[in-house]
Amino acid sequence: MTFAEPLWLLLLLLLLWLIYRYRRAAGQRHVSLQVSRQAAMKGVKTWVVYARSWLQALRWMVLVLLIAAMARPQLLWYEEQTEAEAMDILLVLDISPSMLTKDFSPDRLSVAKKVANDFVARRPFDRLGLVAFSGGAFTQCPLTNDRRLLQGFINNLQVGKLQDGTAIGMGIATAVHHLKDSPSPGKVVLLLTDGEHNTGPIGPIQAAEIARALGVRVYPVGIGKDGLVLSPSRQNYDGTYTFAQRQMQFDSTVLTNVARLTNGRFYRAYSANDLRAIYAEIDQLEKAKITINKLEQKTELFFWLLDAAFCLLALELFLRWGPLRVITV
Repeated sequence: MTFAEPLWLLLLLLLLWLIYRYRRAAGQRHVSLQVSRQAAMKGVKTWVVYARSWLQALRWMVLVLLIAAMARPQLLWYEEQTEAEAMDILLVLDISPSMLTKDFSPDRLSVAKKVANDFVARRPFDRLGLVAFSGGAFTQCPLTNDRRLLQGFINNLQVGKLQDGTAIGMGIATAVHHLKDSPSPGKVVLLLTDGEHNTGPIGPIQAAEIARALGVRVYPVGIGKDGLVLSPSRQNYDGTYTFAQRQMQFDSTVLTNVARLTNGRFYRAYSANDLRAIYAEIDQLEKAKITINKLEQKTELFFWLLDAAFCLLALELFLRWGPLRVITV
């Protein structure tokens, strides 16, 4: 059982406070009567006196039932059968210091993380993971169906976790190694970088050949503008960076060959909108065929609570103005 409007249940807290105030005030309204001996009161307290003490309890029960009815209790019957050819996708993100370049607002890495999170949210049936690289590479998050977990890892990516450099080949190789034992018929590496390969024991072409042998497609994305841009020039003692205008030139030849060798495609992103469009296009290219049979049935229960509340209220009014009526003289 579930509640369609559970916030209404907060009124129960208010009701508890009202009950407390009522009982406290009722205690102060009691009238004392002094008699010479207890036998003088024998037979005075009848069943009517006891019954009247329960009248207000009936009123509180009516209010409880009305609040529960407003929360709309439901019996939920749910059955889902999903047949999906789920894909395994590893996001490979560059976290070298140049990703803090401010030709994107606020910087390249922040935009890359935002767009990657949006991409993850649009892939509900696939397993996704995350590899980060700079002068080296490591698996930040293995393949998982937990979208919130993966998005948390993406949000926590920071520059400076690895030595400086751009080891594109190591980033691809790390992702491919993680995918090599995957039973999925669709295995994809989505690589994003803003620099040229300049370090690492495995080069991009060698890593691409390994990916092709294992049936992994690689989609490289080059991010950043060419020309003078405000980019980190040196790292300070406190871990921050000093920025200066630097000349940037992106060589797309290697990444184009990586895409060609793995039956992928190379993309170039000069702005945040370009990057969003690229991820959206890859999202369409790598759609899995999914068949879903879904059956959902809800049975509303609030009218039963309303019926019970009406019956209790009618009973309370009948007793209050009938057998338990008090006549004031």
